[in-house]
Amino acid sequence: MNNGGFFLYPEAGVEWVCYYRAMAQKAHFIGIAGKGMSAVALLLREAGWQISGSDEGFYPPVSDYLAKAGIAFANGYKKENIPADADMIVIGKNAKLVADSNGEVAAAFASGKKIVSFPDVLHELTATTDNIVVAGSYGKSTCTALLAWCLTRAGKDPSYFIGEITKGFAAHAHKGGGGVFVLEGDEYPSANWDATSKFLRYNARSVLLTSATHDHVNVYPTHEEYLAPFKKLIAQLPADGLLAVNAGEEHAFALSKNFTGTTVTYGMTQEAQWYPDKIKYGLRTTFDLMHGAAKITELTTELLGAHNIENIVAVGALLLEKKLLTPQELAAGVASFEGVKRRMELLSPHSTVPVLEGFGSSYEKARSAMEAMKLHFPGRRLVVVFEPHTFTWRNGAALYRYDDVFVGADKVYIYEPASQGATTHAQLTQEEIVSRVQASGIDAEPIVDADAGLNRIRTGLRPDDCVLLLTSGELGGLITSLPSLVEEKFPYVH
Repeated sequence: MNNGGFFLYPEAGVEWVCYYRAMAQKAHFIGIAGKGMSAVALLLREAGWQISGSDEGFYPPVSDYLAKAGIAFANGYKKENIPADADMIVIGKNAKLVADSNGEVAAAFASGKKIVSFPDVLHELTATTDNIVVAGSYGKSTCTALLAWCLTRAGKDPSYFIGEITKGFAAHAHKGGGGVFVLEGDEYPSANWDATSKFLRYNARSVLLTSATHDHVNVYPTHEEYLAPFKKLIAQLPADGLLAVNAGEEHAFALSKNFTGTTVTYGMTQEAQWYPDKIKYGLRTTFDLMHGAAKITELTTELLGAHNIENIVAVGALLLEKKLLTPQELAAGVASFEGVKRRMELLSPHSTVPVLEGFGSSYEKARSAMEAMKLHFPGRRLVVVFEPHTFTWRNGAALYRYDDVFVGADKVYIYEPASQGATTHAQLTQEEIVSRVQASGIDAEPIVDADAGLNRIRTGLRPDDCVLLLTSGELGGLITSLPSLVEEKFPYVH
């Protein structure tokens, strides 16, 4: 297959291999440290390509994945990073990666070499596989990772592309030989020069649609604009494809009505075709997976929260409907799955006070994390440390979300809003956010300085607390320092 310099071909039952035997194909990635870019770099490396890359700031585990794969990368952007014999240059979707302000990007476009986005590469890599695309405003990473894990655990050797770091995997991407490719589908534009939503490039044959609540307001100002790429994704499904949809999320369910092929529904109630029954919450939660009136299997999981039960049901519905796994193989996969980093991850294993991180990039994710804390740690005081890191939280139009997002919390510390892109939208101030939360009856206070905030939190912590860190950023380093503080102050004595 030739895509203007991108030469790969499939052989039946064999991984993608390099077309040119005389010389190895070489690709250079500008912005390689991003999770999506690094994942695609790893996929191409497994396909036999020589890979180089550049970025600003390399951190584990991504830097470790690249190094282990033998991928050389330069810290900083300069035109000299581009190998003279590169066959293809992959450029990430980042505000810093534009020719007007980035010399390496400018040199790439001036080189005459083939320029592609990482979704372009995935488009080629998924041309002949049975592709499962997980899409939605929340639940994508967990569902994608669990799908890949269950298939891997059962010996099916799937290919996978996961947007977040997952426990148990050697990396967040793998080109397998099993014929199934599981991809986390992102509705964001593919590149700075291509507004096509990423997931529209992934040749979906099955879609797991978790939700379609309005998100990413910086890219999609209205809900209708946000829904448009999801409508296209469903429209692209082949007639013999499968759509698994969350019956409990009204926007996703409404979108499913546009698909004329096979649709299966999942949810938390019997209104869905697939649902859980007899849930027993604990550090290990058990429930029956139901299909209509029939119990299919009992499932056990260490994942916390009702939202993760919903994610598990979604994965079970898709895998069993496609007959990719037996109920027994599904149960074994779910029981052994350790979860996705930053998704209700326990950060204080050596303390009697649990500190967990939730990925609080949106209202729905924040609420799910808080409800999980109340569900699994009843009787404890809930302390929340929150960072309004995403555009979704920092935009003036989101101020009303602060009226009830922290309902159930006993104390809320609010870190200063992130500053990137503040000039492109109506940025909320920390004072506005704190005042709004306080007006809702929640005990809230600001954190301006991370060190001072740490001392303030230390003073207020009690042995009967549980702590939830809500951010898609780093909370000024509190993600690391606060769990260590808690383990020191409230050590677990064996």
